[in-house]
Amino acid sequence: MNKLIDEQGRPYLGVLPEPVDTINYLDYDLRTVMDRPRSGLARRWRFNQFQFISVMGPDWLLGVAIVDLKLVSNAFFYLFDFRSGDLYERSMLQPLARKTRMEPRPEAGVSRFARGGTEILIEPSAHARRLRIRDGHRVTADLTLLRDDDPLRVTCQAGYNGWVFTRKSAGLPVTGAVSWEGREYHCDDRFRGTIDWSCGYMRRETAWNWACLAGQSADGRSVGLNLAAGVNETGVTENALWIDGRCHKLDMARFEFDRQAPESPWRVTTSDGRVDLRFVPSGVRQERMDILLLASNFRQYAGTFEGLVRDEAGREISVDGLRGLMEDHFARW
Repeated sequence: MNKLIDEQGRPYLGVLPEPVDTINYLDYDLRTVMDRPRSGLARRWRFNQFQFISVMGPDWLLGVAIVDLKLVSNAFFYLFDFRSGDLYERSMLQPLARKTRMEPRPEAGVSRFARGGTEILIEPSAHARRLRIRDGHRVTADLTLLRDDDPLRVTCQAGYNGWVFTRKSAGLPVTGAVSWEGREYHCDDRFRGTIDWSCGYMRRETAWNWACLAGQSADGRSVGLNLAAGVNETGVTENALWIDGRCHKLDMARFEFDRQAPESPWRVTTSDGRVDLRFVPSGVRQERMDILLLASNFRQYAGTFEGLVRDEAGREISVDGLRGLMEDHFARW
């Protein structure tokens, strides 16, 4: 599929079986809630885009994001050491998305953010994605996520007049290393990664929960999981399980947790009975931002999953001690 928006200015909706080369969002027939056409300037400034990558294994976890909201861009990364409990995090803003590059090409587009002595660069190649981070003399990273052969691609309606496209992968093998102030973190055969590339005309105010895990099961299979509730649910979900690189679509997800006691265990299940997991948080990266028209109340927990998942044939896979993330997020954009 060359473009996401058709000749009538409408996005192709549902699960998309083919790669989308270009998100031609300026061709979208964006209208007000009273059905009046919006200007080209409005189409440009209302379009949001972000990319999130995580790498996780038994000992440590890395999360990285670049977010382009046009009025401002945001980037963050954090490294959590499960052995020591140490957390290093860095979060930055750029007014009017200066020194930020996010090409609207899910398969091959480059994403870059720079501020001061910090730079984050994400470069796709054939079935792989390379991540590099340079944060002065404190942190450097050079990691490559491999065998990205069967991602989930979904487009959903958002509110009255919007849509969201997302491309997700989980359970990808990872090579490379991270250096953190003299500590060296290397990826071995147990490490796996996730990719989340999303864009669209999102609801003005959105709240969601999200979960992902990536690792190697006790019997040596690669396992990845992506679950969300609150977004991308208009007729089709972004929920999927990856086993040895193959994507298995899942139904609706339900998150059970206590927002006022976030350190307590979470439970996440799916309506098709194929996921039943318990999550115990170990560390959290959180941020509250309320500036002009934009706001975010963000909590992303690093922790450990236990329980069961099932493939399309009903075969059970034990999830015992795999690392992953849970998120509770409100956004106004």
